[in-house]
Amino acid sequence: MHLDLPEKRYYTIGELATAFDVNTSLIRFWDKEFDILKPKKNAKGNRMFTPEDVKNLQLIYHLVKERGFTLEGAKVHLKEGQKKTLDKFEIIRKLEAIKTSLLNIKNEL
Repeated sequence: MHLDLPEKRYYTIGELATAFDVNTSLIRFWDKEFDILKPKKNAKGNRMFTPEDVKNLQLIYHLVKERGFTLEGAKVHLKEGQKKTLDKFEIIRKLEAIKTSLLNIKNEL
């Protein structure tokens, strides 16, 4: 999944919900369920997600929505092999970006 997010220090929950095409309540729920998500909260209590949080959200989205893991299964998978999972996920993300670029080139021909 490729996200069209501008380079920023912090993202609001609304921006992320739109980028992932999910409800804000799902992101709030994942924030409570997964320890790897640690958004900052401003004075109003609004969650502000860092680029690192966005990467972790992408990983959670990939495991739960794309690969069909249960929440418990995703938690176990993240705890047991977090480094290996992150490496595989980065490779998948880069390959998807390359595929998109190649398809754009093909369509221009």
